[in-house]
Amino acid sequence: MLALYEGKMIHQFTHLYAEPRYWVDEKEARKALLGRNGIDNGQNFDYQCYRFGYRAIARSTDSRTLIGTILASKVVCGNSLNIASPTQENKYTLFICAALNSFCVDFALRQQVAANINMFYIYQLPVPRLTTRDKYFSDIVQRAAKLICTAPEFDELAQEVGLNSHREGVTEETERAKLRAELDGIIAHLYGLTEAEFAYILTTFPIVPETVKQAALAAYRTFRG
Repeated sequence: MLALYEGKMIHQFTHLYAEPRYWVDEKEARKALLGRNGIDNGQNFDYQCYRFGYRAIARSTDSRTLIGTILASKVVCGNSLNIASPTQENKYTLFICAALNSFCVDFALRQQVAANINMFYIYQLPVPRLTTRDKYFSDIVQRAAKLICTAPEFDELAQEVGLNSHREGVTEETERAKLRAELDGIIAHLYGLTEAEFAYILTTFPIVPETVKQAALAAYRTFRG
């Protein structure tokens, strides 16, 4: 049986914010994916890979608008959770997850979204195209991996980016908050923001605790230059 994921089951960098309510028989799921005339030869489908998923219901008045994470393999999703196709190298999925969960991207998205997000909005977002050779790429991927790889089902992903297992993932909330602040600070530099510009962006998130915003601004200063 495969867990049927709904939007409310995830949060930023958190794959199990709530327990699943529904389950799907894997054989039936494969039949649905193959269609009436499809033959199941054991071929791989997207649900067998790590994928970035984000909530379809997202309001500009919420504390955060874009809420996404990386899902473990062997789960299927309902229509309240939008899913991106797997990438050939999961380190790029980790980078995308970190970028899309940042204050910078959220700020841009909040100018357009009323109550729902679809791929039309996602495709319009300006996301830096970093590669392994670029400054900060490894820093971003490592921090995102430590936030996401906190359960055995993420061991393969952890090992792919240089961690030994999910045991090197971070579950302690203070340390997780530190990693997230560092990601926001680094990503603000990717967009070429001045400190004043980043500080202004943070003021447009009134429900986010001030301590979180100040931590992000402090991280911006740490990674300057």
